[in-house]
Amino acid sequence: MQKKVLIEEWLPVRELGAESKRESAPIPGQFPKLKTLHVWWARRPITASAGVVLASLMPPWSEELAAAFPGVKELSSWDHYRSWFLRLCGIWGDPIAAQAELALIELKVMPRRKDVYGYRPAFKNSVGRDSISLLRKVLERHWGSLPLVADTTAGGGSIPFVASRLGLPVRANDLNPVAAGVLVAGVEIPATFGSSILADFAEYGPRLVRRVADQMREYFPAAPGEDVAATFLFANSVRCPRTGNWTPLVKQRWLNKENGSEAAVRFVTRDPSGQLLSSPQIEIAEGADIDFDASVGTVKGGVGTSIYDDLAIPADYITAEAQSGRMSQILIAVATKTEVPTGRGRAKTVRGFRAPTDADLDALARAEEVLAKKLPEWEANDVIPDEAIPEGDKTAEPLRKGMRRWRDMFTPRQLLVHGTFVEEFRKLVPEVRAEIADREHADAVLFELGLMVGKAVNWDSRMSSWDVSRQKMRSVFDRHDFAFKWDFAEFQGADELYPWCLSQLHGAYGGIAELLDATGKGEVGDAAEKLPRSVTISHGNAADLKEVEDGSVTLLCMDPPYHDNVMYAELSDYFYVWEKRTCGFVRPELYDSELTDKDEEAVANKARFKDFGRKAKELAKVDYERKMAAIFAETRRVLRDDGVFTIMFTHKATDAWSALGKAIIEAGFVVETSWPVRTESAFSLHQVDQAAAESTIMLACRKRSASGASGQSIQQVKVDIQRAVAESLARCEETGITGVDQLLSSYGPALSVVSSRWPVYGNEVDEQGNANLIGVDEVINIAAEEVTRIQRQRLFKGDNTFDPVTDFVLLAWQTFRSRVVPFDDARKLAFSLGQLNLETLEAEKIISVAKGEVTLLEPAKRIAAGSHRQLRLDGVDPNAPLIDALHAAMVLFDSDGMAVAKDFLESTGLAQNQAFRAVAQAALDAMPRAKTAKGTYQLPEVGALTEIGHSLDLEVPADPVFVLPKPKSVQGTFDDTDEDQEDDSEDWDDPDEA
Repeated sequence: MQKKVLIEEWLPVRELGAESKRESAPIPGQFPKLKTLHVWWARRPITASAGVVLASLMPPWSEELAAAFPGVKELSSWDHYRSWFLRLCGIWGDPIAAQAELALIELKVMPRRKDVYGYRPAFKNSVGRDSISLLRKVLERHWGSLPLVADTTAGGGSIPFVASRLGLPVRANDLNPVAAGVLVAGVEIPATFGSSILADFAEYGPRLVRRVADQMREYFPAAPGEDVAATFLFANSVRCPRTGNWTPLVKQRWLNKENGSEAAVRFVTRDPSGQLLSSPQIEIAEGADIDFDASVGTVKGGVGTSIYDDLAIPADYITAEAQSGRMSQILIAVATKTEVPTGRGRAKTVRGFRAPTDADLDALARAEEVLAKKLPEWEANDVIPDEAIPEGDKTAEPLRKGMRRWRDMFTPRQLLVHGTFVEEFRKLVPEVRAEIADREHADAVLFELGLMVGKAVNWDSRMSSWDVSRQKMRSVFDRHDFAFKWDFAEFQGADELYPWCLSQLHGAYGGIAELLDATGKGEVGDAAEKLPRSVTISHGNAADLKEVEDGSVTLLCMDPPYHDNVMYAELSDYFYVWEKRTCGFVRPELYDSELTDKDEEAVANKARFKDFGRKAKELAKVDYERKMAAIFAETRRVLRDDGVFTIMFTHKATDAWSALGKAIIEAGFVVETSWPVRTESAFSLHQVDQAAAESTIMLACRKRSASGASGQSIQQVKVDIQRAVAESLARCEETGITGVDQLLSSYGPALSVVSSRWPVYGNEVDEQGNANLIGVDEVINIAAEEVTRIQRQRLFKGDNTFDPVTDFVLLAWQTFRSRVVPFDDARKLAFSLGQLNLETLEAEKIISVAKGEVTLLEPAKRIAAGSHRQLRLDGVDPNAPLIDALHAAMVLFDSDGMAVAKDFLESTGLAQNQAFRAVAQAALDAMPRAKTAKGTYQLPEVGALTEIGHSLDLEVPADPVFVLPKPKSVQGTFDDTDEDQEDDSEDWDDPDEA
């Protein structure tokens, strides 16, 4: 008999969402240390993970529960139980009220005060021994014993970490060896040793980094009185195809744009006699001496510009030079720190830039010579990576730029630094094992120290860069790819890089261990002062958990791979090739392959099927479905019959949801309930330009019993699906879930209906005349159509419709809150509006289609020059979509001002036309009103629409109270990449401590 759990009745979605966003805000020192220990992609927030684990295990409150624990206040009523649950999650105040107060502060209704929340971020708050003891008793009563929590695709480790922190026995697994290493370092070792090994870090860490520094110092010279501040700035360079001279390729020439401290690179191409130089002479221009446009670089869109004749250097030429090994790197600036006396024995740090000196260039040349001498021995002893970069989805870019081996992502001096670290680390291994008697203890210390190389290569390679706005370095993985850096930054590799990595390790591990040690801690002197923990980490396929017994897991809580969202194996090879040479020296069983496993990885990687041409994407989808089905089937085997299977899923693509739903149903699970929690960071560089999902959908599943089979048709269950979707949207309204998240939130309830009635048959029959099972994609379509119907009804104030084209534009804004929409979602929306197709919309210049995405065109790009004036003269074409008239008015406002636009509306009768007014009102309600840091609308046309709305006396929505600045770590970067930035960087803390 299944035991009801709390998540099947209630989850504090608003509180968990508020704390998750607070946790992910780019505030120095606020990130959980599990995130800063090592990069992992799409890691779930700690607080949301804790809430889901607890709610999936704890029983709902009942009078029976209260009676079983007489006199226990926490269990005496639902209100007390709810408060206790929130405290177990670390939510010790009211984050919703705090956010409301912050909104009033932004509106200047209330004065600003220092601590609005009144308590630390939830993940920092530790639960005492009494509460942990009570939790254990409640769980043991409910389950018969202390429940085992497992996560078989554990990735970055948030789920096993929070379960271990609560003192629950934990099993965590991942196919990827880098993830397995992160689980060992961030969950297993802290659970076993806690803070006790920090003293060993202080003993052996400095010994290791000092040995590296002593060997590397001569290759990083500094001028007298100068402390080189971790940064040498380089540009990739090719020879000008006409002059044969070296041209550095930079996206911009700024080094610092701060008022009063401006600095930029000047490339001098001629000597005093006027002769062309074979390589440019570098000068640093400052302040008023910057007599050129420093925002203009020498490469854009892959096309270069020669500094010698100002003519184009074709992209194909640059690519060919790179692939042939003829691309070089030129040192173009050195960022420095200098201590300047201020009197009374004090000094201040002055940042600056200088041009490379002969000493700098000589040091680079000597480093290259020394590396060449060391390479034969290092290659023989497997010290530095020699593995080829495999062809893949994300690795296509470095391969295109001539990087064929993982070592090619580093300059010779960087390779010398990292190779020396590996060599010295291996020398340290026997020393530590000899000096620490307990081998397990010694290897735990060594494993953590070995992980420093991952931090180092993330911040010191040809893929790291200089952040102009923050005057600090930016790591390789500020994005989920290997986007090429035309210009890049190098850490000072002697006295800066590895000492900083050690301090980062000490801080991250110390923070993790402190949280574990403090949670469940007894009184000093208590024999059981430290909460006992049991953590088992494995590295293998989640579809084949040989070491896990049948029916042994109470809760399997999983944050599975998200279809085609992140190519974990391709990205993590970057770390793996280094960490297997350090951590693998200590724990070789985790690093027993040449590279990470791409074949068994459960992602939809179309690059694996590139030989099949147009079928590649579909085959990748089928492959993902097969692997997820196998993982879920294994989940069913290891799960208790009364156990809970909870999935945390964040993906906006219907293909991903279809694959997930199919795997759930085919593995024999029922989706009991689903909850959307807004976990994703709002600090995205292009939030309005991407239909980004901000919510994670929490799906609570149970094993489906054979007796529950119904064999109904889709017609019989469709009404129930529609009802479940309507209830889901109502719940979204209550909890502040908007945009594309409302659509995603409807998928869980639809899957719940179908999975509980399975098998459900569709309208199609096989060759024998038997009805076929309904496809999950059809279920998703029914949910999407119902969302569209309800949103149309809300937006259009009833059952009113305009015309299909206008309806599409308004509903696209309402649903996706984004200018850019996934192709398949746009196609489905168009089809639901009277079988409208995207080709028609493209012909009407409503959209543009490219690279699997649909872009809603700005009015100015739709309305040809002068056509709005012609419309002003001729009136409104009664056969044209109403959105044309609105866009024409908006363009007219931008070009000629409100008086002219209003005259146009009056003279054409649009101002009094009820249909037009309804369209304008719907546009006001649908379009996102997010603003930039400068206070302007991120969607330029919203400003015009707002003024038109005021002129027509329409209801203009209030602007958002939070004006979110762009995260500083992705503003004005030196390489200034054109591509969209990801907002899930794992290392926000790091630059502030560099």
